[in-house]
Order: sequence, then structure tokens, then C-alpha cells
Amino acid sequence: MWELHGSPFQRQMIAEINSSYNPDFVVMDGLKAFVTGGPESGVVVEPNLLLASRDRVAIDAVGVAVLKLYGARGKIGEVAIFEQDQLKRAAELGLGIKSVEEINLKPLNSESQTEAERIEEVLKAQLTIH
Repeated sequence: MWELHGSPFQRQMIAEINSSYNPDFVVMDGLKAFVTGGPESGVVVEPNLLLASRDRVAIDAVGVAVLKLYGARGKIGEVAIFEQDQLKRAAELGLGIKSVEEINLKPLNSESQTEAERIEEVLKAQLTIH
């Protein structure tokens, strides 16, 4: 595993590993997240979200949008969603959607509607970055 974890191409390699299987759906636990540091220490935020999707690239893109919304720093906060190494490579490999325009958030209830609207604003802002 050192080849993966020690590689400067780690994120692209993770996308490539994903080309060997096809999940029916993906669930993302967004109850808590690091916006700095991680994975063991850093600033923790509590979005209190549980996300699900049939598209693994879409859910990762929304995850990045959530991190941006909650003030992520470093590459996650500074680089456009589909310019993130892992998402860019996953899109190139055809593992899911290829742009934020293809994301369609569907909140389950009125309580999650407000949060979905906030995430959509982050996604819309990405359209002007290119």
C-alpha cells in the first residue's frame, strides 16, 4: 500500500482503482468532517448530512461542495470541484458525471431543503470558475 499512500498521484490512483467495480449506490456520512488537517486531527465541522447517490463521482463532487461550504482550506478549498485530481481523473475514466451541471440534489424533506439550496449555491459558483 505504500505505493498508493506515498505517491504524488494518490488521488488519480484512487479514481483508477474505482474503475474495477460498479456500485449500485453510494452512501456518504457527512455528519462530521475535517475542513483542515485530517484524517486524524484538524478543524472539525458538523454538517449533519447523510448523502446517497447512484453516481459515485456526483456524490464525491457534492462532498467537496459541502467541504467548501464549511470553509475547507488547502487544495479542497482552493481548487474547482472538477479540477480536484481524483474527480478530474474519475470523470476522464467515465466513472460518473463530468461536471457540476449534471448534479441534481433531491432533499428528502423540508428540513434538508435549506441545506440543499446552500450546497447548490456552491455548485453554481463553480460554473463561473472555468
